[in-house]
Amino acid sequence: MAKAKLAYVCSQCGGEHSKWQGQCAECGAWNTLTEFVVEQASRAGGAASAGRAGYAGSGDAAQVTRLSSIGMECGSRIATGIGELDRVLGGGLMTGSVVLIGGDPGIGKSTLLLQMLGAIAGRTPSLYVTGEESLAQVAERAHRLGLDLDRLDALADTSVERILAQAATSKPEVLIIDSIQTIWTETLGAAPGSVSQVRESAARLVRFAKERGTSVFLVGHVTKEGGIAGPRVLEHMVDAVLYFEGESGSRFRILRAFKNRFGAVNELGVFAMSERGLKEVPNPSAIFLSSHATPTPGSAVMVTREGTRPLLVEVQALVDDSPLSNPRRVALGLEQNRLAMLLAVLHRHGGTAIHDQDVFVNVVGGIRIQETAADLPVLLAVLSSFRDRALPEKLLAFGEIGLSGEIRPVPNGEERLREAASHGFRHAIVPKANAPRQGRIGELNIIGVHRLADALSAWAEL
Repeated sequence: MAKAKLAYVCSQCGGEHSKWQGQCAECGAWNTLTEFVVEQASRAGGAASAGRAGYAGSGDAAQVTRLSSIGMECGSRIATGIGELDRVLGGGLMTGSVVLIGGDPGIGKSTLLLQMLGAIAGRTPSLYVTGEESLAQVAERAHRLGLDLDRLDALADTSVERILAQAATSKPEVLIIDSIQTIWTETLGAAPGSVSQVRESAARLVRFAKERGTSVFLVGHVTKEGGIAGPRVLEHMVDAVLYFEGESGSRFRILRAFKNRFGAVNELGVFAMSERGLKEVPNPSAIFLSSHATPTPGSAVMVTREGTRPLLVEVQALVDDSPLSNPRRVALGLEQNRLAMLLAVLHRHGGTAIHDQDVFVNVVGGIRIQETAADLPVLLAVLSSFRDRALPEKLLAFGEIGLSGEIRPVPNGEERLREAASHGFRHAIVPKANAPRQGRIGELNIIGVHRLADALSAWAEL
């Protein structure tokens, strides 16, 4: 029998190399090459031809097809019974899709998927495959969640060949693999969890999903850096990548889409962990706003957009005398380099120098804001803390700030203002281009500004 051939795969970009080297030639990352066992020529060729035959459907060679002859109808979706999960998936689970969901240990990945199976049980055949826990542990969790055990099917196995054989027999429409790092294939001699095993096992599950129209969920472990363990190519193989996030000690959980071929990217779902599992949060803006008894210096409210939904979030700032020759600039939930740029704009065009102050900025609730609409509220919060003067109650702001001090408009301005009006806000400082012509939406008084100096003057007049 021919000796197994070795290759080296980059865990960041998936690039293959014939020999080990310190730096990946594809992406430039250091110390990311791991050994990949390539199957013997005879067996690999058979597997490859079988895979190609499976994709062709009948084993015949694929035919060139004119795109105009292909129907444009969209694939059907499966309602998961969990509204926040449906929102993140883009309106439901697409048939034949493969979804990778990652998160810290104990964050609630298995709980969420079990609750989803409980919600679709009876109308959608499904199968839960566990490679880490026993069936007794899965049954105990389902019982604690109040699910009907008579309607849930589970399988404890880690061999991808046996799992696919069982799935071909039971024909589930939804298949959950918990977790992909425990699954292995008999055609490779590497240990489960290695790059070669994860890559090949995932490839077979993806092939099965596309051939049979089965929707597959893959649960992935995360590394200490926060990424999903295994080769980076794993994220390229699947249709959607979801991350389950939550601060330690907090009962709130955020499900975020980082990749989605069938819906909006960066869509957000909010859950609260309780004794009976995860509960949907119908009004997530309420949990991101602190309930201060009186207006507090260093606090500003903005409206951000996560996917298709506007959210009210609170930006807090603390400015204090620095004992260091190089004052600290700390940003949690925001880009730190952008904070440094905004402080320079504040000095040049706002007339306030805080070069000798430590500046700490935090977005309440663990939300990460990646859009420029946070520029104006960040500076208002910083100035509020620096002057020890609270912003007026029920005031919100949003807008991008340019290097010349101008306030630039942001997308979906009117939708953001309507969200603020529905929560009882009375004043809004926004870019002039985002302000409606009538100047009001409901009881919300909208002040449009062109420059940073105009925004500071509007604050002083309120």
